[in-house]
Amino acid sequence: MRIDALNQVTNLYKTTKARKTETAAAVSGRDVVQISQVGRDYQIAKQAVAKSPEVREDKVATLKAQIDSGKYQVNPEDFAAKLLEKYQAYR
Repeated sequence: MRIDALNQVTNLYKTTKARKTETAAAVSGRDVVQISQVGRDYQIAKQAVAKSPEVREDKVATLKAQIDSGKYQVNPEDFAAKLLEKYQAYR
């Protein structure tokens, strides 16, 4: 490798000269934020979930009344299927 050829390469690419940078044109106006329709839908859904109660009192009252009256029946096959489903989900 010839080191003395470095000056010739430098002259070829003119890397030793300071370069002027271009300045960006002044932008007039204000910044604008645009929210997509998906974002708006997400905000609406999030607000609806936040307003809804964690416990559905109507369901609880109905089930409680059925249990108290003795009319609430659990199907053993359905119970076993759900139990196996939960067990397999944790494996």
